[in-house]
Amino acid sequence: MKSNQVRLNCGITMPVLGLGTFTFQNDREKTQLAIHTALEMGYRHLDTAKVYGSEPAVGNVLREAILDQTVNRGDVFVTSKLWGSDHHDPVSALKQTLKNLGMEYLDMYLVHWPVKLKPWACYPVPQEEDFVECLDIESTWAGMERCLDLGLCRCIGVSNFSSNKIIQLMDFASVPPAVNQVEMHPMWKQSKLRGVCADYRIHVSAYSPLGGPGNSWGSTAVVDHPIMKSIAFKHKATPAQVALKWGSSKGSSMIVKSFNQKRMRENMEALNLKLDDQDIVDIDKMEERKIMRGEVYVNSTTSPYRTIIDLWDAEI
Repeated sequence: MKSNQVRLNCGITMPVLGLGTFTFQNDREKTQLAIHTALEMGYRHLDTAKVYGSEPAVGNVLREAILDQTVNRGDVFVTSKLWGSDHHDPVSALKQTLKNLGMEYLDMYLVHWPVKLKPWACYPVPQEEDFVECLDIESTWAGMERCLDLGLCRCIGVSNFSSNKIIQLMDFASVPPAVNQVEMHPMWKQSKLRGVCADYRIHVSAYSPLGGPGNSWGSTAVVDHPIMKSIAFKHKATPAQVALKWGSSKGSSMIVKSFNQKRMRENMEALNLKLDDQDIVDIDKMEERKIMRGEVYVNSTTSPYRTIIDLWDAEI
């Protein structure tokens, strides 16, 4: 997969395809088996987060693979994320993540959401009393830059940031984010955000590049769409492969999350697919609908975001 890399503004390269490791069940054995299989297949980007609970599984498999010389640490790109409850101290949070992983450094550390929570709120769905109303992303970002200065990670970035939030961050950031990881797929194309990020040389990485089928909040609308099915039929491919190739044609990397061996291989083979200009035109006609809306971060009393429009700055 050497050729399937993107160069980031921090000077390092990142594989175009990454394996996401979040599951609601957080079954350590299943997760470890999937990561092991992925490494054997040639996946070289593993995406985790404190709140996923999968950091130990990622670390265990990677250490084993390094010991038996399947991979070198330098060949594998590892991303994790700062949860809202750790905005007050990103350095300590990253040190804990490294402990969970059993690693000396991360390749990429992302601010998971532009949401600050109280220190005890280490779970995916915060309650009303868990929010800190003043977000103060400037202090959070200063902590992220400190992580970089200390050599705890090679690059820093953000996730789920709207165009406006990127522009605001760039007003005070000494180091620009290398990545903005957001929902992006043929039914949520992120055209405006991709333009803003391109202006600042921030790479857009797509999570749920197939629309999140298989997740409790996800949808099969992308892979079941008649346009996707028709393009797939034309190229003797699957709708999922068409969606992934569309994402890479827009210059994005993608975090795919399947623990099914056949689909993992299928996802990897998507990068060999060739779409023609008409395919892209047809996909661009597809109606848009955001699937991961983040309603759990919105409330009318304690969240800095009183409405869903506030959270996404009207980009929804």
